[in-house]
Amino acid sequence: MNIFEQIDANIYGLLFKTITPTTTSIMIGISFFASAGALIAISIISLLIFKNKKLPKYITLNLIISFILNRIIKIIVRRPRPDAFALVIEKGYSFPSAHAMIGFAFYGFIIYLILKSKKSKRQKVIYTTLLSLLIILIGISRIYLGVHYFTDVLSGFTIAMIYLVLFIKFIYKCCRELE
Repeated sequence: MNIFEQIDANIYGLLFKTITPTTTSIMIGISFFASAGALIAISIISLLIFKNKKLPKYITLNLIISFILNRIIKIIVRRPRPDAFALVIEKGYSFPSAHAMIGFAFYGFIIYLILKSKKSKRQKVIYTTLLSLLIILIGISRIYLGVHYFTDVLSGFTIAMIYLVLFIKFIYKCCRELE
């Protein structure tokens, strides 16, 4: 067993001890916030929330690019999902976790927009903390539900962080300058 398999096994061992019907329901609810339906709905709602109508365009573009990037990586790597136990049924490959990667890219970009906004420092701290906690809980939920390994989630977060820096630096800022 290599080091990554050992880490995955240890994390599974810890989470397996915490399984209860209540915790499972909570984790399914948390996981929903990074589902395709939820992220698309939030993108549509952003059209109503933001006064600057250009921001929803970038939120949606970010969602589309991160989705495509995740699919490409999954097809290249082709890592099977865990087979030890699964509290929900998922299809497709495991690496990297789409919920973790796309959720991080999506909510991470919203955090960036909040930090760049004219909101008060207190509001920025509250919103950033809540969204950061959501991102972390989404990752934990995917492992808890037995549909991803810890390394799938950690890699999803890492890839999303790199992607998000590039998206903000090159696409968001460059496109804004062209408008």
